[in-house]
Amino acid sequence: MDKAAKPPGRERVLVVEDEAVTRDLLTTLLAAEFEVSMAANAAEARERLSRNQPLIVLLDLNLPDGDGLALAREVGARSGIGMIMVTARTDEIDRIVGLEVGADDYITKPFNPRELLARVKALVRRMRGAAGGKPAGAGAGSVLRFEGWTLDMGGRSLHNAQGQEVYLTRAEFDLLATLAGRIGRVQTRDQLLDAVAGRGPDPLDRTIDVLVGRVRRKIENDPKVPKLIVTVPGYGYKFASSSAN
Repeated sequence: MDKAAKPPGRERVLVVEDEAVTRDLLTTLLAAEFEVSMAANAAEARERLSRNQPLIVLLDLNLPDGDGLALAREVGARSGIGMIMVTARTDEIDRIVGLEVGADDYITKPFNPRELLARVKALVRRMRGAAGGKPAGAGAGSVLRFEGWTLDMGGRSLHNAQGQEVYLTRAEFDLLATLAGRIGRVQTRDQLLDAVAGRGPDPLDRTIDVLVGRVRRKIENDPKVPKLIVTVPGYGYKFASSSAN
């Protein structure tokens, strides 16, 4: 059931998880800092979403009513909601699909409670910054400019030539920052995977290819004929802009 009414300054977090033990663990972990709602399936989650929109959703795609993917797409399409996917360690397809529908982050089971809490807090800071019109941490770190785009490394934000912010998930930003920060240098999928997810090589992992496709759709004039993020067959990708600085 839902917790008490939202105290001032406490953001809403919705936990969508069918395993009672995991659901209770997540709720207990987050309740000290956030207003937490729980849902055991997609139907309950939709009811919670319609009643009080949360800032963050923690979502397990494998729900008992078989509607986790559709729910993830609905959450990903909503403005102002961050999504962290909580998934089984060996279920690579969950990670791929989550990134495709707009997950900001993912964490695998069994998870470290302190790491999960830290990731939720980090996403909350980013979402608060976006809602306030200024990215959290703006002003720190370097700024990269290329083809009319401005990538603020400290503020973790991307703006187009008109000064409008283009929203990037955590993984999308890390990918773009890694490539743009190494202009003209080919990065293997393994190198990019380590930069984005902090994981070692996995020859079957398509996470990077999915992320590249998502970022291309946001920054390329024609994503099907990319000019900025170029594929190097059999090796990886490189950032090819001649005007990055």
